[in-house]
Order: sequence, then C-alpha cells, then structure tokens
Amino acid sequence: MKRIGIISDTHSYWDDRYATFFNGCDEIWHAGDIGSYEIMERLSRIATLRAVYGNCDGQDVRRVTTEIYRFKVEEANIMLKHIGGSPNHYHHSVREQLLIETPDLFVCGHSHILKVMHDKMLNMLFINPGAAGIQGWQNVRTLVRLEIEGKSFKNLEVYEIKS
Repeated sequence: MKRIGIISDTHSYWDDRYATFFNGCDEIWHAGDIGSYEIMERLSRIATLRAVYGNCDGQDVRRVTTEIYRFKVEEANIMLKHIGGSPNHYHHSVREQLLIETPDLFVCGHSHILKVMHDKMLNMLFINPGAAGIQGWQNVRTLVRLEIEGKSFKNLEVYEIKS
C-alpha cells in the first residue's frame, strides 16, 4: 500500500499546512503550475515528488519535469498532466492518449476546481485536486490524499484551506 498526496496550482505559494497534511505520504504528485523550483524542493523533503509542468511554469521547473508523466504505483497505471479537462470534456492534447491507453487514474490541474469522479466511459478514476495556491479566484484551497493498494484507490481525503 502507498499513501499519496496530490496537489496542483501552487503558483510559487507555500503553506506549512501542505507539509502537515502530506506528512506520512510515500509520494506527492504535483499536477502543474508549481511556480518555482523552491516549491518542488520543499515538497521533496516531505516525500518522493512526481510532477508535471503547467502553462505558467518557467524554465527552472520545466527543466526537471515533463508535460505528461505516466507511471505505475503498486499495480495501478497513473497519468499526470496539467491541462487535462474533465470527464466527457478532456482537453484535445490528452484525449487520444486516454482512449488508446487508458490509465487507472488520471490526475490533472489547471481549472482550480476540485473534482473527484469515476469516468464510467473510460472506467478510470479522475482527480483534479483544485488549487493549493492563492493565485486565482478560488476562496477555498484544496489538497487531496489517498491510498493505493494494488489497483484499488481508497481512503480518499480532501483538505480544505480557507483563506
């Protein structure tokens, strides 16, 4: 079993509550618009970091990340991308990949809107953890944590940070 923290859209903003919520996680996944390499370093001190760059990320972040990251945790196939859309409205940059090689879990960011749902058509879990940073229109910042055992996703928690 692996415990995973999921975060997106920090836009260079750090909050010590990230470390508290992700304490005990085996990995942290950042779904882009990280904002600075410093944020990546801080998250890496908590757990192993996997990250993709977002449309607002500069060269410091892009040099050490990729646009799409596919990997396996336990027995689950994971796909991480910043701009991904949502079920029934996937972004054109990822739609074909999702259809050809559907992951068990697709994680994206960009919208600043928390969304966790099962995509029935593709039979996969979809997670957008919302935005953790203060840039944007959101009133509540959000983080997600879950456990992966084999191909099962369980004990999903959402942490709300009211600014």
